[in-house]
Amino acid sequence: MSVVPAGQCPSLGLANTLRLGLFQGCLGCLAVVFAGLLNRVMLSELAFPGLLVGGALAFEQFVAPSRVLFGQISDAHPLVGRHRTPYIWLGTALFCGLALLSIPMIFHVGRLLDSASQPELGLGIAGLCGLFALYGLAISLATTPYLALVIDRTSEAERPRAVGIIWCLLTVGIVIGAIAISLNLRSLDGITDPAQLEPVLLGFMAKVVAVVMALTVVATLGLEPGGVRAPSGSGSERRDDAITLAQAWTLITSSRQVLVFFSFLVLFTLALFLQDPILESYGADVFGMAIAATASLNAIWGMGTLVGLLAAGLWIVPRIGKLATARLGCQLILASLLLLALAGLVGQVAVLQVVMLLFGLAAGIGTNSALVLMLDLTLPEAAGTFVGVWGLAQALSRALGKVVGGGLFDLARTLQQVLELPSSTYAPYALVFSVEAAVAFAALVLLSRVNLRQFREDTGRSLSKVLALELG
Repeated sequence: MSVVPAGQCPSLGLANTLRLGLFQGCLGCLAVVFAGLLNRVMLSELAFPGLLVGGALAFEQFVAPSRVLFGQISDAHPLVGRHRTPYIWLGTALFCGLALLSIPMIFHVGRLLDSASQPELGLGIAGLCGLFALYGLAISLATTPYLALVIDRTSEAERPRAVGIIWCLLTVGIVIGAIAISLNLRSLDGITDPAQLEPVLLGFMAKVVAVVMALTVVATLGLEPGGVRAPSGSGSERRDDAITLAQAWTLITSSRQVLVFFSFLVLFTLALFLQDPILESYGADVFGMAIAATASLNAIWGMGTLVGLLAAGLWIVPRIGKLATARLGCQLILASLLLLALAGLVGQVAVLQVVMLLFGLAAGIGTNSALVLMLDLTLPEAAGTFVGVWGLAQALSRALGKVVGGGLFDLARTLQQVLELPSSTYAPYALVFSVEAAVAFAALVLLSRVNLRQFREDTGRSLSKVLALELG
């Protein structure tokens, strides 16, 4: 069987790009279920500690470094003559199965929390964290070959359009997932009894994973010609994946600009996701919204994000530039978070929905400009190294966002009790949003210290030194 080098496959085309993007839409849908629905059920209906909710879900991000290993396995070890599709299907089957198992596991831990039985409770919490870690590994197993397939099937010229379409479909998946929750779980309005919640949620999750599995096959079937592989890079051509881990660390730490931008990405992502563990519970506890209604908050946020992504890419960035758009995005995120905290004082659902739309718009503008900056600040000679660093920054901050967000929520509730302050359901949420706004301000300050010209000069010199040492 002949082997077709990557980059020499037939052009993907618009129809196949949209089809391939269905998988990314499925990931967006599942993200709403995990980051929104299950967060809310654990916090509001089952009364989990916020730190437990955020910490357990963070394990999905803590295993993100496994993507490097799965990428190497996908490149080097084909299954049934394919380097990408079998791994995508295997990973999808695994994370769908684990998603289904998460429902009984969550309610089992809820029952152990009520009974406070030890050591069963400790084992249950460990099992819950382990389940989310395995879920993250399965996501990595599926998504790393998927992104490699996108690269395999697109030329450098058509790749930006393909990535843009696929990224938009991720947001569309978030919106569809939120609408699906709203339509399917209306029967749970006002119900807090775990015995009634568990079977309904389990049935809903079964439907979701069945659709995700089917759409994954539809999205990828036939798009990978037999024997496609990444270029070996044999010969005199020097590739970034030949740089060792120690040399990569030397490259990263040798440039102040890399560290500045790495820190900016961490703070920027924290400013977007610190409220992840508590947002839907905010709607439940402060605004009195039902499960189906709080799910609509993610749909509103997703629609705003989609508009922001498109507006930034088509209009704002071309007119005012990448750095100026990134500054605008950070400023709008800061303002949105302050409005999100103030909305709780009003207590009107309509106000919260408007603020979530503005927050989504700000997130879309900021995310678009941050992605463009990431591409600009990635040297072609070390693309894999730099993309890995930027991906690590985002995975680290999303994990920290879940842990810190839940921890701050618990801290505020504990302080109310210890200091004998007046009991308030609003105050713990206000603390999380206020800290998140402070993080957005810090990201804005760091962004002012990013210098594109200096970045390229510093990292170019550093890369030359690293390669010279290796060749020597």
